[in-house]
Amino acid sequence: MSSVIISPSILSADFANLERDILSVKDGGAKWLHIDVMDGHFVPNITIGVPVVKSLRAVTDLVLDVHLMIENPEKYVEPFVKAGADLLTVHYEATGKNTQKVIDLIKSYGIMAGLSIKPKTKPEEIEKFISIADLILVMTVEPGFGGQKFMQDCADKLPYIKQRQADGQYLQVDGGINDVTGKYCVKKGANNLVAGNYIFNSDDIKGRIDSLTF
Repeated sequence: MSSVIISPSILSADFANLERDILSVKDGGAKWLHIDVMDGHFVPNITIGVPVVKSLRAVTDLVLDVHLMIENPEKYVEPFVKAGADLLTVHYEATGKNTQKVIDLIKSYGIMAGLSIKPKTKPEEIEKFISIADLILVMTVEPGFGGQKFMQDCADKLPYIKQRQADGQYLQVDGGINDVTGKYCVKKGANNLVAGNYIFNSDDIKGRIDSLTF
């Protein structure tokens, strides 16, 4: 059985039929569901918020992997926890000197805490948090929109992070993931892949998910 966790991104799902699409990825073997929250400030796009996460929690038992691409994420930790998030990932570029406090805040609610870095951020900048966060998310596209091309140089950050993680921690990659780029990331140390268009823009969702379980 593969040790790679697939977290389909609903950014590429049909928003008029989210429950249907979530059931499809669960039937296809997914254990997690990636939910991109964007505020139009930290990234140049606006997506979904607390009410949608709450609605999704009511219709699925998948792990809700909530990626906060927002400014001042600490203000929204409690609302997203109450909505049903199992994991909250914040951006180092948004938390800065408060990163430790935000990670501690998330963990204080008994859920997993993730920390993400954008393509231009070097992994050395988050070194002291690598062993503390439950998950490190390396973005292999500029966050904000789905369907972008995979940036291989970003995936080359993975070994540095993997070497500093403990057993049981997740190393996630998001951006342009398919059967080719996903394999490259897993070889570099990733054990958690986010994929949107590759999974949802297919008539064979199970086949696409299976193709990522290296």
